Amino acid sequence: MQELLGEGGSTILMFVLMFVVFYLFMIRPQMKKTKEEKKFREELKKGDKIVTIGGIHAKIAEVKETTLVIDTGEGQRLKVEKSAVSKDNSASLQQTN
Repeated sequence: MQELLGEGGSTILMFVLMFVVFYLFMIRPQMKKTKEEKKFREELKKGDKIVTIGGIHAKIAEVKETTLVIDTGEGQRLKVEKSAVSKDNSASLQQTN
């Protein structure tokens, strides 16, 4: 193979292979995760129980374009960015009740 590519060609081939491996194991999974998070945040609706990245457990009271108004209990309401929501907690709360 070195006869065909020469010394410089094998170096280029090595860099191309490193880039392919880097893409497959680092870039592609991150892009997939980002896409799933975006879809999750777009599907949030009133009544969903969520956990914010700050650890606040709440129920969504109102959904706006980029923000949510959440009810944390006893009439306490907070306005947070959609990007501050880490996960949907509705399913796990329904199982415990």
